[in-house]
Amino acid sequence: MTVTHHVRVHRSDENLSREDQLAWKIAEVAADQVEVEQPVVDMIINRIIDNAAVAAASLTRGPINAARAQAFSHPVSTGGVGANLFGAALDHRTSPEWAAWANGVAVRELDYHDTFLAAEYSHPGDNIPPILAVAQHAGKDGRALVRGIATGYEIQMDLVRAICLHKHKIDHVAHLGPSAAAGIGTLLGLDVETIYQAVGQGLHTTTATRQSRKGEISTWKAHAPAFAGKMAVEAVDRAMRGQTSPAPIYEGEDGVIAWMLDGKDATYEVPLPAAGEPKRAILDSYTKEHSAEYQAQAWIDLARKLGTENPALRDPANIAQVVLHTSHHTHYVIGSGANDPQKYDPTASRETLDHSIPYIFAVALQDGGWHHVDSYAPSRAARPDTVALWHKITTAEDAEWTRRYHSEDPDVKAFGGRVEFRLTDGSTVVDEIAVADAHPLGARPFARENYIAKFRLLAEPVLEPAEIERFLALVQRLPELTAAEVGELSIVAKPGLLEAAPAPSGLF
Repeated sequence: MTVTHHVRVHRSDENLSREDQLAWKIAEVAADQVEVEQPVVDMIINRIIDNAAVAAASLTRGPINAARAQAFSHPVSTGGVGANLFGAALDHRTSPEWAAWANGVAVRELDYHDTFLAAEYSHPGDNIPPILAVAQHAGKDGRALVRGIATGYEIQMDLVRAICLHKHKIDHVAHLGPSAAAGIGTLLGLDVETIYQAVGQGLHTTTATRQSRKGEISTWKAHAPAFAGKMAVEAVDRAMRGQTSPAPIYEGEDGVIAWMLDGKDATYEVPLPAAGEPKRAILDSYTKEHSAEYQAQAWIDLARKLGTENPALRDPANIAQVVLHTSHHTHYVIGSGANDPQKYDPTASRETLDHSIPYIFAVALQDGGWHHVDSYAPSRAARPDTVALWHKITTAEDAEWTRRYHSEDPDVKAFGGRVEFRLTDGSTVVDEIAVADAHPLGARPFARENYIAKFRLLAEPVLEPAEIERFLALVQRLPELTAAEVGELSIVAKPGLLEAAPAPSGLF
């Protein structure tokens, strides 16, 4: 049973009790000792594998090298044994907030892990790095880790269902700070009061604008969720020491809703599990088969199908115009409706190209697929026939696809659209797709074997075969892992790999 909480702005003289505040309701869910159901356990294992896969693929990329160097400039903090960093030796640890930071960057760098889209956007797998880091530092076992991750997913996804951030140009990681804090609270078995204070700080410190996902997108795109996870760890530490937070953080007359979101007259209906209700939200999320913005997943699948079936569509000489009729979000965020010239720039950054559906559709159409490295290579983006085709592709908002995008019915909700090719000979080619092939309702839904195959594909260049097998054997025993085994829930790079990657120097 789900309880829907009515949330609105309150004047200070209304004295909204803490028990009636959304942050308190979130904390009550986090403190609930309800057991985690087996399908949820299985999906948590899948998503830990998925996170490790995409982290492996990014181990030597610049942002990860920088974040890892920052993390290792800080020693293990007091109060625990520290946490592992992806790629590093298992006995080379750092403080948990810095492990959350470095591992969070590694997980998000390639934009290749799980997603949930509703009123807001999210990558709920971003909860895993901070919760796992605290579990390793504090010596928690696999069962506790499962419970913490289930909470992180539940809280973030429930906030995403109800509260839109992007229309006010607030970055979606504002829902991650509170959810990661709540998940850590569950992991540690903290009381409602402590989790409440941590949730408030987790939100207060992680609200930022969406410029990180606009125009020429920078390396901060990967750092933003990592920063939210790091702030969540620190918020929990402060709350455990008895420090309090701004309140009511959501409902106050100078709070987040009043001044950052829908304003003083705003109301939201936020669904949360009732007391004793299992946390099942993770089952509504979905991962990526392709390393690109989630709204591009279905379009990649449609493009590779069309390009394979009709190779003439790959040649810009045959194409007069291509229009992707799609949802409001896809049109205005990753489509031509964003009015970002960078989305058509062959010299644009990888981060920018993975938010350009015209580019992605053109490459997937010509190549018959998508590769997490090759598809973004500067030489690939600059290929003359690709540029010519790319510049003939635009997007248009379609009311029906927008309606389906926002539908709460999983059988209706869609992230694709309809493509119309107008050829130079006057003929047309029209096709459509609702969801990605890997989506639970898609042509080839991802199951455990797909997550494992994705991990093997991405890990093989950077991990020894024995290390791949060690990690897969360990993670699939997750609920029964001892604290010592949770401490080994990481991946170790091939000898010399990290040493060969330049570690830029900085202040620390």
